[in-house]
Amino acid sequence: NLELVFILVGCFECCIKCLGGIPYASLIATILLYAGVALFCGCGHEALSGTVNILQTYFEMTRAAGDVIDVFTMIDIFKYVIYGVAAAFFVYGILLMVEGFFTTGAIKDLYGDFKITTCGRCVSAWFIMLTYIFMLAWLGVTAFTSLPVYMYFNLWTICRNATVVDGANLCLDLRQYGIVTIGEEKKVCTSSESFIKMCDSNELNMTFHLFIVALAGAGAAVIAMVHYLMVLSANWAYVKDACRMQKYEDIKSKEEQELHDIHSTRSKERLNAYT
Repeated sequence: NLELVFILVGCFECCIKCLGGIPYASLIATILLYAGVALFCGCGHEALSGTVNILQTYFEMTRAAGDVIDVFTMIDIFKYVIYGVAAAFFVYGILLMVEGFFTTGAIKDLYGDFKITTCGRCVSAWFIMLTYIFMLAWLGVTAFTSLPVYMYFNLWTICRNATVVDGANLCLDLRQYGIVTIGEEKKVCTSSESFIKMCDSNELNMTFHLFIVALAGAGAAVIAMVHYLMVLSANWAYVKDACRMQKYEDIKSKEEQELHDIHSTRSKERLNAYT
């Protein structure tokens, strides 16, 4: 029984030590980043697919033949960009978590055998700069994602007004959003049968809400980047202070050793003189 108690106490102390070494601030930022990127990539991909179906079904648009870049080609490019964003930030989140673990260990083991190197400070500064760039990029992504939300909100408003106001002839022209060229006329009006079917379908409502969730995911990624910046800046400051403390301890230890050597030398000289 006594051995079992010792084992349980040892396991408890080990767990406490492991939990104490977890960078909780980085962990929260990583969870927020993964959640935001997952929402943006997943909902954004499905919303783009729904947009393709709406354009082909209700606006009677077709893919351009050859190498002409049309709206469908741009949507395909955006889907590939989403794949790259998902993979890149999955890896980047892991790197930031690893950096948080090492920085936390460096701070906690300052007075132990662990030595903080100049390379570690450079890595922390590099992550700060990279995270700042990614934060600006996510701000741009958030602003860009708000455009389809605005477009679908206008379409949803037209559908709602068409059901409220009898006899209203409202139209949505894709040329005013730059989706088609000026020479093409792709619009639907409330008096057309395709417009009524589009407003009654669940596809429009689902695509609109998917874009809203994707916008929320991009905003969450921006918040995660800001959180990471605060964490990385604090860690860099702690590591910088730790380096100064180490230099101070090294100089103090060296001076104490020199004083000890001088004292020993004088003691030997006095002993020799007495002898």
